[in-house]
Amino acid sequence: MRHRKAGRRLGRTSSHKKAMVRNMVTSLLEHERIVTTTPKAKEVRKVADKMITLAKRGDLHARRQALSFIQDKSIVAKLFDKLREEYMDRNGGYTRIIQTGNRRGDAAPMAILELVNYTEDDQDSADN
Repeated sequence: MRHRKAGRRLGRTSSHKKAMVRNMVTSLLEHERIVTTTPKAKEVRKVADKMITLAKRGDLHARRQALSFIQDKSIVAKLFDKLREEYMDRNGGYTRIIQTGNRRGDAAPMAILELVNYTEDDQDSADN
């Protein structure tokens, strides 16, 4: 019985799942938008919202907690400098999941996970 065991297993060991979620959160904070399967997006959303909440606290301990999970100093700097200002007046709900249909190969439900303040114009100018 799986009573009182929260979270999705996603067909992985716990260490593999933790590594995958860390990488996906880092990618989400870097690009502000990722395309993935719906169950993965729902798991990553929980952690990403917690990281933004840490950034809103803004103290040294919160920065070190974020660094222990994200492990990329440039992404943590972006989180605590740029993204913190954007979400300071927002009480949760920093990400959105947009369902996009099923994947062609295995019919897995796909979704776009993006930060709420994401706009196409910002990313186009940053890539050029």
